[in-house]
Amino acid sequence: MPPYRTIPSNEEPQFSSLEVKQLAFRLDGVFLPDNLNEPIYFVEVQFQKDERFYSRFFSEIFLYFHQSESNNNWQGVIIYPHPGIENSPKSRYQEFFESGRVNCYYLNQLDEGDSLGVKVLQLIVESEPNTLAQGKELIQQVRQQFQESLKREDILELIETILIYKLPKLNRKEIEAMFSLSDLRETKVYQEALEEGKEEGEEKGKEEKARQIALKMLSAGFPIPEIAQFTDLSPDAIEELQRQNARDV
Repeated sequence: MPPYRTIPSNEEPQFSSLEVKQLAFRLDGVFLPDNLNEPIYFVEVQFQKDERFYSRFFSEIFLYFHQSESNNNWQGVIIYPHPGIENSPKSRYQEFFESGRVNCYYLNQLDEGDSLGVKVLQLIVESEPNTLAQGKELIQQVRQQFQESLKREDILELIETILIYKLPKLNRKEIEAMFSLSDLRETKVYQEALEEGKEEGEEKGKEEKARQIALKMLSAGFPIPEIAQFTDLSPDAIEELQRQNARDV
């Protein structure tokens, strides 16, 4: 621990009161335990250089304690892709790191044999040419390791999200091809496609119903502008419908 500087006898400290502006901080990763004997974990994933990162990180934590009634102890976890990203001065927070209360992890230094969670994090910093192969390997590992549907769904969705953000040129069919049918049904890509299909079907159903109403109104002698206003069909579509009906008759 670095020695603390004492105040020289010829210096007189000046005391003043300062107003500290309260900022609207956002804590992205806070793991709150049910047990009062367990620590709260504050987790931050930092993928960009930020010289004020540590001042913000610790300010968020202590502002949270100021506003919270919790008496739990706490731990901090900071995840970097590699040490080169860490450029925020931390001398004034050195005791937190030396005591082990706050720990930094660098994804490029973690062993490949570590847990599935670490491998998922490593996928974030994987080079683009290797991302697809690594993603496929992780999906296979999730299938083998997790039988419970909810856990499998959460991890598959996380892998899917990482792939979409890292490989934006991949189309939906290419992503779907990486998942088995049972896995695919649990992913957001599949759910979005299903929802789009439902919406498309509903839209087609509405259009068909509008055409049927338009035909009845034509038979009853209603003018085309009034039919268009009532059914939301265009006048051209109604005229085409009228011609088709005349041919069928």
